[in-house]
Amino acid sequence: MAHIALPEGLPGITGGFAFRPETAKPMRELAHILLFEPNSLTSGERELIATYVSYLNDCYFCQTSHGAAAAAHLGDEEIVKRVKADFQHADISDKLKTLLVIAGKVQKGGKHVTSDDVQQARNLGATDLEIHDTVLIAAAFCMYNRYVDGLGTWQQQDESMYAVMGKHLAAEGYRRPSMSTAEVA
Repeated sequence: MAHIALPEGLPGITGGFAFRPETAKPMRELAHILLFEPNSLTSGERELIATYVSYLNDCYFCQTSHGAAAAAHLGDEEIVKRVKADFQHADISDKLKTLLVIAGKVQKGGKHVTSDDVQQARNLGATDLEIHDTVLIAAAFCMYNRYVDGLGTWQQQDESMYAVMGKHLAAEGYRRPSMSTAEVA
């Protein structure tokens, strides 16, 4: 049960967004720019970064919904599981592995990122924009995860709902809700 009176039947961040639409708008826009707008990292790669940070933060809603979005972009549900379990041995690029190292360090605290971490990413072809966006995705998802869990939002356990949500996010982005109370019921 949520810690405050959130709209009924809206899981995770959707309940908080419905409660306070004026704060939802910039939060949605940030997610849209970071995860959906064209970038040299694919949307699938960026969703994997969001999923990994959410996994480290133990935010079920975010790791499952963004994992579903990553799977929809990449056409591969197993890669999401492998990245969460042991990204160093997952079938992803070495560049993405170095970016996930950076994201994991940001999740612990921004000062954990070292010049060596950044140089290793650069050595594998990461651009300053990709490094910047990795850090910002990781930092933003620490905020989103804490928002979801700090409000004690309802966590839907039905995996099929997350698959539908992930397909919507992969196709439409983040500017509009991916769920309504009718879709959850």
